[in-house]
Amino acid sequence: MSTAIDPRASSALPATRLVSLDVLRGITIAFMILVNNGIRSYAYPALEHAEWNGWTPTDLVFPTFLFLVGVSIVFSFESRLGRGASKSSLLIHTFRRASVLFALGLIVNGFPHFPRATWRIYGVLQRIAICFLIAGILYLLDRRPGSKIAIVVAALLGYWVLLRWVPVPGFGMPGRDNPLFDPTRNLGAYIDRHVFPGRLYVGVRDPEGLLSTIPALGTTLLGMLTAMWLRSKRSAASKAWGMLAAGVLGILLGLVWGRWFPINKNLWSSSFVLFAAGVALVAFSICYWAVDIGNWKKGWTYVWLVFGTNAITAYVFSELLSSTLHAIHVRMGPKTVGLSWYCFAHCFAAIPSRPMESLAYSISIVAICFVPVAILYRKKIFLKV
Repeated sequence: MSTAIDPRASSALPATRLVSLDVLRGITIAFMILVNNGIRSYAYPALEHAEWNGWTPTDLVFPTFLFLVGVSIVFSFESRLGRGASKSSLLIHTFRRASVLFALGLIVNGFPHFPRATWRIYGVLQRIAICFLIAGILYLLDRRPGSKIAIVVAALLGYWVLLRWVPVPGFGMPGRDNPLFDPTRNLGAYIDRHVFPGRLYVGVRDPEGLLSTIPALGTTLLGMLTAMWLRSKRSAASKAWGMLAAGVLGILLGLVWGRWFPINKNLWSSSFVLFAAGVALVAFSICYWAVDIGNWKKGWTYVWLVFGTNAITAYVFSELLSSTLHAIHVRMGPKTVGLSWYCFAHCFAAIPSRPMESLAYSISIVAICFVPVAILYRKKIFLKV
């Protein structure tokens, strides 16, 4: 992990910086921390993942972040190339950054006990690392949008074909011998059980599994295409309207395709890719219009810039904090409970609503995670993996 120190406060960020990107990334990572730290079974339904098919706002958080990774690749790489960096040095940088991200993901998964027999290999940071690596290499090989569009189309259609028409060993043809897109009898779950048996998030399947990395790459490349659009010579207003129109189109296409390939975050279905990217584009167009066109950068953007400029740091800190709170056990009456439950029961018991209690607890975790990244922000220290 390297440390980039900006000699100026964020209120005086370089004029060429896309501040709306940092703002939306900050909103996304704060919401990610919020939904990851609710009290399960008590949280509002919107702050929980859909059980299988369908979606909730929570399901859109991770794909939005991955979409923004694609946007960031273009702006970061073009900035480095503009300063004289070679493609070979950027390739080395890409491999190094992906390796560090993957390693951080393993640490997050294993902390604090690091169980060798059940240590989960897949994860959020691991998926970001793999998509960042592949997308970065693809961009260095060809910086034109046409190749990215072709890969996105091939990835989404190819993934649909794999899950819909390839027989699953031991279960037969999907839709004929077993239910179509069944949670445990789909090709992705079958592969994951054989690649990493006993190390999956849900025992028999994993939401960040190997096969679903194919459409997840599509999410990243759609972000990359958005960045290419933003770097074009069109007017700022045209760029904002273009993103909004593309976002609405993505949502509609996702809903239509969802009739045959359901919107499903666990599978990272192709319809989910289009739908989630559409939502991300609409959100991005609004932020771009407000921040970079309207110059609305005072006040409300501060919290999101703090999170957005050290997003991975905030996420890793939140995961390690959560694991620590669960690992420390204290006495509560006749039984021993995790410190997280103890704090929840004692600090928020006066709130009459269970869902509101869960939300208040989640917000408190977000507030705690804000402190270290705010200190880094005040010191103009931005940790870049």
